Amino acid sequence: MTVTEAGRALAAGNAARVSAGRAAQELALRRGDFDLAVHLGLIRAEPVACGVRPRIRREEIDRLRALPGFPESLREQVRTAGTAEGATLLGVGTSRFTGLARLGCISPVAFCLNRYRTVVWLYLVDELLAFAAREPHLVAGKSPVGMRTMLEAGTDRRARNWRSRRVDRLLNRTEDPWGRAALQATALDPVQLAEVVDDPYERAYLARMAPDSAFGRPASVSGREAMARMILADDPDEILWRRVNLTLELEQARQVRSAPRPGCDPALRPHRAGPVRSLPEATARDVPTSDGHRSASRGPGRASRGPAARLGVGRGLLVRIGLRGPGRRAR
Repeated sequence: MTVTEAGRALAAGNAARVSAGRAAQELALRRGDFDLAVHLGLIRAEPVACGVRPRIRREEIDRLRALPGFPESLREQVRTAGTAEGATLLGVGTSRFTGLARLGCISPVAFCLNRYRTVVWLYLVDELLAFAAREPHLVAGKSPVGMRTMLEAGTDRRARNWRSRRVDRLLNRTEDPWGRAALQATALDPVQLAEVVDDPYERAYLARMAPDSAFGRPASVSGREAMARMILADDPDEILWRRVNLTLELEQARQVRSAPRPGCDPALRPHRAGPVRSLPEATARDVPTSDGHRSASRGPGRASRGPAARLGVGRGLLVRIGLRGPGRRAR
């Protein structure tokens, strides 16, 4: 292929893809709604390098514009509501709505900051209406004793459920094993991360490989600070779960290639086994989630008897994630 032919091929490839801003305009979506649609997988974006905004193929835009009811049908799928509007949709008071959200019956899909820089959780309207139709007794009836007890104890799973949804969505779009490990690492603070990954070159590589979400990246300084706080796991059980998942993903990533070091080309290392998918995170016991299923919680003490045990996870894993010394016997 000549230089001229290569240039023409590159220009044709670029013409077949449009920027996120142009795609949002052609799909008659506000930028925030467009980003949410990409995050939810409603709009297929091409994988891009870290720090680069996604690009959309022209065929994908044409497909969406040809859907029945466009553009209203697409807008309805990404329509969100805050606490006040959500309570109105369900026909309950704001305190009842907040209680349902705190227990994980309905999970937020996004958040924003109000003028007081307070986090305002946002929920998909479609999910709220589906929950009301599926669990009318929880919406209008008297709250079960177990739910009232959990609320009185201060249970609040909104941030945890948002983190879980965010990580799961990004994992579905990430095939690179180091990228998958990097996603698990984003939920751990620097101290927790250093305990699991003691190699500074690997930590630097994880930071570089962390995929940027096409959604939920506030432009303001306060928004970025809120996002940085929100993505960190803050519950002991959740922290343990992320540490275990990071360890599993990291072991598979090391088999594929090593983290780059000065004077070393990691691309020369042969590929071996594919990545082990991370373990699904548990939610509240006997509390219906936003997808209609009931799930049983798994505490840290049960982690080694679940799916992790079937993958050969035991005392050695606990040593690697820093929860047990190498010479310590299990009690």
